[in-house]
Amino acid sequence: MGRALLSLNMIVKNECEVLARALDGVWGLVDEIVITDTGSTDETKKIAERYTDKIYDFEWCDDFAAARNFSFSKSTCDYVMWLDADDVVTPENAGLLAKLKGRLENEVPDTVMCRYEVAFDGQGKATYSYIRERVLRRETCPGWQGFVHECIPPTGKIIFSHFTVRHCPLPGRRHGRRNLDIYQNHVSNGVKLDPRHTFYYGRELYANRLYREAEGVLHDAAEKEGWAVNKIEASRVLADCLQAQGKEEEALSALLGSFRFGEPRAAVMCKIGGIFRRKNMLREAIYWYTAALSAKDFSAYGDFDQPECRGIVPLVELTSCYWQIGEKEKSLACHKTAAELDPLHPSVLYNEGFFKSKGML
Repeated sequence: MGRALLSLNMIVKNECEVLARALDGVWGLVDEIVITDTGSTDETKKIAERYTDKIYDFEWCDDFAAARNFSFSKSTCDYVMWLDADDVVTPENAGLLAKLKGRLENEVPDTVMCRYEVAFDGQGKATYSYIRERVLRRETCPGWQGFVHECIPPTGKIIFSHFTVRHCPLPGRRHGRRNLDIYQNHVSNGVKLDPRHTFYYGRELYANRLYREAEGVLHDAAEKEGWAVNKIEASRVLADCLQAQGKEEEALSALLGSFRFGEPRAAVMCKIGGIFRRKNMLREAIYWYTAALSAKDFSAYGDFDQPECRGIVPLVELTSCYWQIGEKEKSLACHKTAAELDPLHPSVLYNEGFFKSKGML
């Protein structure tokens, strides 16, 4: 019998539509599957029984970290990998997971950081991703923290893997106010949020269109102590919140303020470009969109990465801006570069027809 190296650990509730998809992606690659159910009323547990007999019940208490720590306590392998029920491991990444298992034995890390892709374009290309702690050595794992947007602070020997998980909830299935309600219940009970959760609380307020409340919380997240990547992202979301309230100048200040926390990010520069474009300050917009094209890729640093802001987004905007100021050849050049990058992008297809109508293609 081989060494019990890697356990898959999941907490689930009413996930009968997606659970088999998640488990099929790693079947045969993990040595143990542990499922913790927090109150399913559908066929979730029956589906889980096709893959494992290690199925446990946990009484839900508005605390994701508590549920995950309970679930982790039931794992017996040297390493534990977590997945959500609506996550997907593609065949390509199944191969990368197999290679990662070899690294676990040879390098004996405490934490393995992996990419988590959470938003996609029409062709399935990731448009939003970040790095998460994905595999933990059970013996040294410090445990989950946070009642929502929970995490395990990376500790000990940390390695990075190309193994990537894709978060693919079914269309139309959203958690609504769930996370926000959890935050508000804890805050109303006197819980003081740390800098990380101040940021996530503000983001939940924004997602639920509570812009005035979000504005204050996100401002605190940007100004108080915290991780630089969260402060930068808080500044960007704060700008969105301000724009939703018609406060364009304050939004610009929030975006420029993010430069205090690190090198300019492409997503921030694209938003600045957008503000200048709406002001009809097209040469200023061109400056910021051009800068976004050459922005550094910070995804390996844990950023909330939007790779399209280093490529297709500024190229499409530059195509339009250059045309509007009369620099038609530069406009066409930007379009051609965009077409090479993403020929099926809706804006690229529109511009293709536009340039053909002008006899330039």
